[in-house]
Amino acid sequence: MALYSGFHKLTLEERIKFLMQHVGLEANEAQALLNSGSLDMQVADRWIENVVGSIHLPLGLATNFKINGHELMVPMAIEEPSVVAAACRAAKQTLPDGFKADADDPVMIGQIQLIDVPDIKSAIKKIETNKKEILGVADTFVSSHLGKFGGGVRDLAIKVVTTNRQKLLVIEFYVDVRDAMGANMINTLLEGITPTIVGYTGGKNRLRIISNLATKRKVRASAIWKKEVVGEEIIDGVLDAYEFANADIYRCCTHNKGIMNGIDAVVLATGNDWRAVEAGAHAYASIKGYHSLTTYKKTEKGDLEGSIELPLAVATVGGAVNTSPTAKIALKIMGVKTSQELAMVCACVGLANNFAALSALATVGIQQGHMKLHARNVAIRAGAESTEEIDLVAAKLSEEKDFTTDKARSILERFRKGGS
Repeated sequence: MALYSGFHKLTLEERIKFLMQHVGLEANEAQALLNSGSLDMQVADRWIENVVGSIHLPLGLATNFKINGHELMVPMAIEEPSVVAAACRAAKQTLPDGFKADADDPVMIGQIQLIDVPDIKSAIKKIETNKKEILGVADTFVSSHLGKFGGGVRDLAIKVVTTNRQKLLVIEFYVDVRDAMGANMINTLLEGITPTIVGYTGGKNRLRIISNLATKRKVRASAIWKKEVVGEEIIDGVLDAYEFANADIYRCCTHNKGIMNGIDAVVLATGNDWRAVEAGAHAYASIKGYHSLTTYKKTEKGDLEGSIELPLAVATVGGAVNTSPTAKIALKIMGVKTSQELAMVCACVGLANNFAALSALATVGIQQGHMKLHARNVAIRAGAESTEEIDLVAAKLSEEKDFTTDKARSILERFRKGGS
C-alpha cells in the first residue's frame, strides 16, 4: 500500500495529478472532477423532471483497501465529515491481509400480484405443469439484453399471500441481470409475461414490479483486526458494542446506519440507487427480528474477526451509471468491471466504517475525531476563505473544544487583525 501512503496530505491538485499518473485518468476526466463532476445542465434537464439546477457532494477517496489480494482506492460521495477518514483508518488496520469478499450471482426478483383467482390450488398446479414454457416466454423479454452476457431468466416461484381483504397469488421470477441493477428489464419482463400468467390462472393482475429485497444477490466480506495492531481494549469494546446492537433495536438502527454510511457513499459515487440499497439492507436486517448486518467474534489468537452479509443490487452499466460523468470516473478509479466486484467493495467499506465507529464509540467517543473534521466546516461557515485561514480556525476550535460559529468568527477576526 506504499503507493497510496500520505495521499491525504496531498493538495487537491496533487491528488488529481496522482490519479492521472497511477489510474490513467484522462485530462478531460481530471477537469470534470475539478468542475464538480461537470454535469451539463442540458443533460440534467433530460435526466429528471422540472430541473432548475444540480446539487453536488464532496467526492473523496478511501485508501488502504486490499480486497481479495487486490489494492484499490474507493471513491465515496458523502457530506458527513470523518466517514472517509474512518474507512481509511479501519482498512489500514487490516493490512497486510486486508479483506476477503465474495458475491452471489446478480439475480434479482420480480413479482406479479394476482387477485380474484377462482381456484388457487388449480392455478398453482397449472403454472407448475407449464413452468418450462412460461420461463421460455419470459426469457424472450430479456434475452436480447442479457443473453450475450450470460444472463437471463433462471427460475420462478409461487406463493400465496393472505391480506385483510383476500388471498393473493404471487408469482416471482428470478432473473440474472449481470452487471445491471435490472429494474427496467425485470419490470418489462413482468408486464410482458403477465397475459401468459393470467391465461393459466384466470386471476386479475395488479402489481408487476421488481423487489428491492434482493436475497438472491447477497454479498459477504470479512477481515481480521489483530490485537497487536488495535489493542485488546478496542477488541473488547467492539464486541460489547456489537452485543448491545443485537440486544436493542434502538441501538441496532444506528449501528446499521453506520454501516450504510460507507456503503451509501460508494453507491452514490458510482451512480447507483442508494434508496434501493438502503431499503434492501434494512429489510434484510429485519428478517427474523431486526439485527446487525455485521458479526464480530474473537479468534483463537485473541484477534477480532468481523464479517458482513447483506443483499446488494449495484450496477456498473445502465441508468445513472452511464449518464453521470463522475460515476464513470469513479468506477475507473476503483478499477472494478462487474457488479459483483462493486458489491464486494461496498461490503468491505461498510464493514470498515462499522468497525471504525464501534472502536471509537467504545473508547474515546465518536465526537473527538468527528468534531475535529467538522471544525473545517464551521470555519468555512464563519467566513474563512484561504486554506491558511480554514486550517488555523479549525485548529483553534479543536484546541479550545468550542465548535460554535460565533467562536470561529471571533478567531478569524483576531487572525485577520494580525493576532493569534
